[in-house]
Amino acid sequence: MTGKLLSGIRFVIGWLFLIIGLYFFAALIGSLISVNADWREPESGVQIFVETNGVHTAIILPRRHKDHDWADFLPEGDLPKGQSFGENISFSWGERNFFLETENWSDLRPNIAAKAVFGSNETLMHIYHYGAIGQGPYHRSLIITPDQHDQLVAIIKAKFEQSGGKAVNALKGYGSRDIFYPSSGYYSPLRTCNVWTGETLAAIGVQTGIWTPMAGGVMRWFPLER
Repeated sequence: MTGKLLSGIRFVIGWLFLIIGLYFFAALIGSLISVNADWREPESGVQIFVETNGVHTAIILPRRHKDHDWADFLPEGDLPKGQSFGENISFSWGERNFFLETENWSDLRPNIAAKAVFGSNETLMHIYHYGAIGQGPYHRSLIITPDQHDQLVAIIKAKFEQSGGKAVNALKGYGSRDIFYPSSGYYSPLRTCNVWTGETLAAIGVQTGIWTPMAGGVMRWFPLER
């Protein structure tokens, strides 16, 4: 291998590490700069949860609240036979192939990672049905007003493919309690699943980071002890 070739490889690798480093630095700064800085959690209202598995985040809403029931929008028949709705439902957004083909990190392949890195307009909403949920390391409780809850429901519904007022074209999930639906939006390193979580909460007035591509950048705004 010639000296020039080695120098070229080192140059490319150096720039690659620099870009990655700048990305993580920008992610940290973006997660520390708040939007809706004057927001305060109300003493009473609707309890929701912000969920994390350490890498991916989601928003958990009650299945029913007053006149709203998610069963009117998410057809129960889409769930595996014999399964029914949970008391709470988790909603998250992400890249289609990454969602469908990486249930576990051991399933990750270079071609799947490439789509997430270079961007994709094929996206899904992931739905998971829970029973009762309590405050804990993976689920952070948050109180929002009824009006904010209505706004949040509308924002989430708008991400689904719909027909006749219902989500359509369901795809099989990982197990008996979850399911996927086609969604809209372009996934990229600038707009990750966690950015979607942060942007969605910010849109209803909740304080969060201005740019939150990492799970930690979302969850720092919802500490376990508040």
